[in-house]
Amino acid sequence: MNDHKVHKIGVLTSGGDAPGMNAATRAIVRTATYYGLDIIGFMKGYYGLVHNEFIELNNRSVSNTIQRGGTFLRSARCQEFRTEEGRKQAARNLEQLGVDTLLVIGGDGSLRGAHLLTEVWQGQVIGLPGTIDNDLAGTDYTIGFFTALDTALDAIDKLRDTADAIDRVFIVEVMGRMAGFIAQGVGIGGGAEEIIVPEYAFDIDTISEHIELAKNKGKVSFIMVLAEGAYEGGAMVLSQVLTEKTGIACRPCVLGYIQRGGSPAALDRILATKLGAYSVEAALQGVSGVMVGLINKELSLTPLEKTWTEKKPLDAYLEKIQPILAQ
Repeated sequence: MNDHKVHKIGVLTSGGDAPGMNAATRAIVRTATYYGLDIIGFMKGYYGLVHNEFIELNNRSVSNTIQRGGTFLRSARCQEFRTEEGRKQAARNLEQLGVDTLLVIGGDGSLRGAHLLTEVWQGQVIGLPGTIDNDLAGTDYTIGFFTALDTALDAIDKLRDTADAIDRVFIVEVMGRMAGFIAQGVGIGGGAEEIIVPEYAFDIDTISEHIELAKNKGKVSFIMVLAEGAYEGGAMVLSQVLTEKTGIACRPCVLGYIQRGGSPAALDRILATKLGAYSVEAALQGVSGVMVGLINKELSLTPLEKTWTEKKPLDAYLEKIQPILAQ
């Protein structure tokens, strides 16, 4: 299948960790080995690329990793890579190591870095969508998103028990500084009465009225899901504002980094494995400057720049029916 001559692949994980990154790395390593390619893993993301920190990888290196959360290649910030000289140093390291193709697993910041690398290095660069936020265009779902949903849903289910017992309003803040995919998903899955996301405008007075109306109807619990970037000050400030407006006790619950951790869900393992294998096959076909993804169950290739410049929409139908379901 090696239509385009590839001899050595490098792989790194960058940005925030996402459950399934290890599964993707495993699939990359085993697929590359199957096709007779050498493969190395750069440690701590772009930091390892600039500072030439790497390990040799083979099939045994990735044994018993598909179920592990986090990333065994680790991730770290790298200020040097933000500079052109830092990227040129990374390019020199790749050339000296004989790497033909670099596979980058990460979110929009990581893929921006991959795109910048193509300006100073002649090798192939291919991205894999690894972020719990699910905010990259060019794929229906990103690696880690399903696990983050399950983790947040588990927390909401537990909070519902407490909300029912003590007649409270809980505001659950989930990750999603610029995108509301997690908030919408867990809000619908957890039966939330309100979902607040950056993509849709909302009115504090209207939400206050909804809380009061729900209580007047006899609802004993009220769960609101808030994407972290949708309200200045987050759940802490919003809970204070709504308590003052309604006279009903509103309590914040910030889930934070717990959403990133844990063993990847089945769907994340499958998605990561599929995209990991496909990224190697795409490299063998000679493509570069793209991200692999899955759209309508079909494997896809999207130019790196398009993954963050094109706005990925939330599910409009879920947005439409949420108020109906929350009555």
